[in-house]
Amino acid sequence: MTQPLFVLSSCGTSSLTNGASDIERKTITRWTNAPTKETVESADRQILEARIAVVRETLRTAEKEQAGRMSAELKGILALSEGRPQRNADYHLLLCTDTWLGRTAADLAAEWLRERGENVTLHQQTGLRTQLLHEFQIGLSDLVQWCDEVTSGYRAAQYRIVFNLTGGFKSVQGFLQTLGMFYADEVVYIFESGEELLRIPRLPIQMVAEDRFRERLTDFRRLSLDLPIESVEGLPETLLTQFGGMVDLSPWGRLMWEQSRKAIYSERVWESPSSKLRYGKDFEGSVRGLPPDRCYNVNRKMEVLAQFLEKGEKYNTKALDFKALRGNPIPPSTHEIDAWSDLDARRCFGHYEAEGVFVIDRLDKALHKG
Repeated sequence: MTQPLFVLSSCGTSSLTNGASDIERKTITRWTNAPTKETVESADRQILEARIAVVRETLRTAEKEQAGRMSAELKGILALSEGRPQRNADYHLLLCTDTWLGRTAADLAAEWLRERGENVTLHQQTGLRTQLLHEFQIGLSDLVQWCDEVTSGYRAAQYRIVFNLTGGFKSVQGFLQTLGMFYADEVVYIFESGEELLRIPRLPIQMVAEDRFRERLTDFRRLSLDLPIESVEGLPETLLTQFGGMVDLSPWGRLMWEQSRKAIYSERVWESPSSKLRYGKDFEGSVRGLPPDRCYNVNRKMEVLAQFLEKGEKYNTKALDFKALRGNPIPPSTHEIDAWSDLDARRCFGHYEAEGVFVIDRLDKALHKG
C-alpha cells in the first residue's frame, strides 16, 4: 500500500498576479500586507475585489493545466499528485499569511482542490506580514512550534511529510526550506518556467545544542512558555530576540529548542520551571526510575501547570485537568492533575501553600471511586 502524503504548501498571491494587468499587479503589491479588506482604500479595494472575482470564476472551470498556470501552489500539488494511485488518502494543508490577499489566494486554491475531491484545509499563520521585523520574527518562532506539533501527529499516523514550496512569499519560503530539513521527508519545487518537480530529500541533519540548553534549562523552558526570566546575560544572542524590553526565543532558537527538548526531557524529571511550583519531599522518589517517555510527559505537564499558576485559568486545559479533590482522600494533597492517561494512568497530587505556591506531593495512580 502506498504511504499517504501530508503535503504542506506555502501560499502566496500568484493566482491573483498571474495574468493580471499592470495596474492590478501594482495594486496587489501595494496592499499585500493589508490585514483585512476594510483596511484597503476604497478605490483600490474595488480593483482587487474585481480581480478576485475574475480569478474565482476562471478557476471554477479550469482544468489541471490551466489551474497550474494560474497558481504556483496548485502547480506543485498537481505535479506531486500525478500518477499517485491512492491520492484520496493524501492530506493537503495550505499555509498562508495573516493578510486579506494571502488568505483569499489560499481560499481560491483550496476551493479548486475541494471541488476535485482532495482533502484540504488552511492554516493562516499570524505574524508573517513583513512590515515589522520584530512581529515577523515572532511569527516565524510560532511557526516552528506549530510545525513541530502538526508534523509529529501526521508522522505518528504513518504519513510521508512533504513541503511543497513552489508557491508562497520568498521571506517565508526561505525559512520553510530550513524547517523542511528537520520536519519533512522531502521538499519539492517547480521552477517558474519549468514543469518538472525538483525533489530534495531529507538530509541527515541533527542539531547539537542540548548541552547549551542544559546549562540554563530553566531560563530556556520559561522563554519557550512565554514566561519572563531574570537575566539574559550569558545566553547566546542568536537564540534570542529582544524588543521593547521583552525577550523571546528567536526563530532559530525556537527551532533548536524544539529539536533538543524531547531528548532532554526524556532523561529525567527536571527542576520546576516556576517559583510558583515546588516539588515536595516525596515527589522525587515517586518519579525515580520512570522510563524516558514518562519523564517527558511529566516535564511537559509541569510546564503547563507552571503556565496555569503564573498566567491564569486559560492554561488549565483538558490535557492538564487541574481540579480539586473531593473530600480529603490523600492529605495533604487537595488537588490533582493528569500526568498521562494511557496504559497505567497516573496523576500528580499536590496542595497550595502560602502566596499561591503549589506543591506537587507525588506521582501516583489515579483515584477511583469504590
